[in-house]
Formats: sequence, C-alpha cells, structure tokens
Amino acid sequence: MEKQAYAKLNLSLDILRRRDDGFHDLQMVMVSIDLTDTLTLTPGEGSMSTNLSFLPSDDSNLAQKAAAAFRSATGQGEVLDIHIDKHIPVCAGMAGGSSDAAAVLRAMNEMYHTNLSPLELADIGATVGSDVPYCVVGSTALVEGRGERVTPISPLPPCYIVVCKPPFPISTPQLFGRVNVKKITCRPDTQGLVKALEAGDLQGVARRLYNVFEDVLEPRHRQTVDEIKSTLIEYGALGAVMSGSGPTVFGLYQDEGTARKAAQVLGEQYKDVFVCQPV
Repeated sequence: MEKQAYAKLNLSLDILRRRDDGFHDLQMVMVSIDLTDTLTLTPGEGSMSTNLSFLPSDDSNLAQKAAAAFRSATGQGEVLDIHIDKHIPVCAGMAGGSSDAAAVLRAMNEMYHTNLSPLELADIGATVGSDVPYCVVGSTALVEGRGERVTPISPLPPCYIVVCKPPFPISTPQLFGRVNVKKITCRPDTQGLVKALEAGDLQGVARRLYNVFEDVLEPRHRQTVDEIKSTLIEYGALGAVMSGSGPTVFGLYQDEGTARKAAQVLGEQYKDVFVCQPV
C-alpha cells in the first residue's frame, strides 16, 4: 500500500506549564499542508529504507515504531517492509517523522480492516511520539497536553502558504531548556485564533500567528527567523511565524501570484522553499 504523509505547521504554539513529570503542557493550533512524504508498505521482514541516506533505517525510525505499536495494540498486522520517499524537510518543526508514523497507522488500519476511528489511532500514536496523534487526525486542530489531546476545529480558509526552512537544525530539548514558563509575557491569542478560523477570517488568523519559542531562540537563529519573516511580509504575507521548534518559517497569502513571488525571492537565498496549501 502507498500512503501520503502530510507536513504540519503551527499557527500558534503556547507553553502553559511545566509538569511534574518534566514535560510541558502545550496549547497549539496546527494545520496540515500538501507537502508530503510518500510511504510504500509491503509485507516482508521489517526492513526500513528512505531516499535519504542519513535517516535511520532500523527499528528506531518512527515509521517502524508505529507499525510495531499498531500490531501490539490490535493484535493484527504482518511485519512490514517500509520505504519512505522524503520530501518534508528533516529537523524542521514540520513533524515529518511523526507524519510518517501516522501514515503507517492509517495504512495498517486499512490494510487489516481494523476499522479504528482517527481518535483511536491517535491513542496508539501517542505511544510513538508527541506529534503523532495530531498527524493521525490532520487538517486543522487544537492540540493540547503533550500533544495527545487533539480537537478538530474549523479549517484554515483557502490560501497559499510560503514555507522556508533555513539550513540549520534547532534542538527541541535545548529550546525547552531555555523556557521559563513564569517569565513568558507574550502569548498567542488561542481563543481568538479559533474564533477567526470559525469565521473563515484569514486576515484574523494571520494577525494571531504566534509561537513562544521564537522568544527563546539563540540570537543567531532569531536573526535568521526574523529576516525570513520580514521578507515574507515585505512580499505580501498577511502574517508570518516560525513553526514548532523551528527553524521553518511560513507566511499566509491570499493569492498564488504574490506567494510565488515571495517564494522566488527567498529561493535566491534558501534551498528549501515551498508554496503549499492547507489540506
């Protein structure tokens, strides 16, 4: 079976509190976009391969972890050979690995006729990784807790999204280590964002894009993120923000021509630039 895995973007990201278990409670609005990996699943011996040589090709890959979790939870399913044709940038704050894992869960649900609901699959996904439950459900959703609580909400209105990933990784654990929840003074207007989505108000959504991680970036990373955001807005974006733990930055556009012009300008400096739409 062949399955598409969709990248995600954060319209907002808020860190509410540090939990007793050392993790953080988050509140995020996420959207899926039509930038995808393609997974091919075949009954076999459990081999794992990708078109990128530096990615793990063993049981540590989230896709194979998801397959094992599905078999454990349902008692159904064969051992699978999985090949991933990667297009979602790696270490980008776009949940590429988690989306691959979610695609495996959706595929196995179809292959073995287990008829699990998206939320039941998301529960299995929560044992694999924090972003997997959202990636199972997809579309536009309010995501809370560590990522295990996913509530579908009104979709992002039709638009064009220019996505730009600068050529450096950002460590998610290090970012969390730099966060002092008690000192966060600026937070996203999550309720206002949800209401803007309900109203189909793209400009209202764009005005409320916010990610608290931007405020704790290292200065050199913050400078690059700010420069990309400024370029997106200079070339017509209604709003721009960093996704997840970064470094990917994106802007929302009402029309395709303006979006492609902005992408062309950014493409003169950065390799990973895409024009996408929400799904």
